[in-house]
Amino acid sequence: MPHITYAQYLCPMPNFLRIFFWGLMISFLGSLPLGTLNVAAMQIGIQESLLHAIYFSLGSLLVEMIYVRISLMGVDWIRKQRKLMKAMEWVTLIIIIALAAGSFIAAATKGSDAKSVFLENNMHRFLLGMFMSAINPVQIPFWFGWSTVLFAKKILKPVNSQYNIYIIGIGLGTLIGNSVFIFGGKWLVQRISNSQQYINWVIGGIFAITAIIQAVKMILHKDAVHKFTHAEEDKHS
Repeated sequence: MPHITYAQYLCPMPNFLRIFFWGLMISFLGSLPLGTLNVAAMQIGIQESLLHAIYFSLGSLLVEMIYVRISLMGVDWIRKQRKLMKAMEWVTLIIIIALAAGSFIAAATKGSDAKSVFLENNMHRFLLGMFMSAINPVQIPFWFGWSTVLFAKKILKPVNSQYNIYIIGIGLGTLIGNSVFIFGGKWLVQRISNSQQYINWVIGGIFAITAIIQAVKMILHKDAVHKFTHAEEDKHS
């Protein structure tokens, strides 16, 4: 009788469909906690348009898919780029603080219909999404960790065709997760308050809390980037 793995028993479906499903579900669930990208997408959807928010999400998920591919092919090289990843993490923190400050400034000094300072630029929202995703290194250790689990469970194998379907699932999962914030935020705001000033206070608060949590983790070396780049040292400590 042939040996049946845990993954095959749990998901008796064609291999490529199983890989696609795991990529989609991990990405979707990973997109639900409050973060810089999904909150920014929600803010764009509320204060500009749903189409602009979708553009932003497509730009951010494109970079995420590229990062996943890199993490699958060059983990050892990535781990050695400690200074680069740490610098990117600090830049991300600064941008989160700027997003919070921009929302608070718009709420406190401008009219009730004012947009956040963050949105007062002419950059295409697709490019803005790519930029904000590119400087967010947290997604690299996140996907390395989950990919390692899938390799161990024999769900994912080091084959290009499987990598491709896995990454497509990830992209779709991220888009669906962001859509929850985009459409859900728009629906909620329409029923609670149409005041941009009120919205800016709330979103500014979300960004501020996110920045504080991230700063504390970085200072205490509990952040995902530190754990990822120092994984080998921690094993021998």
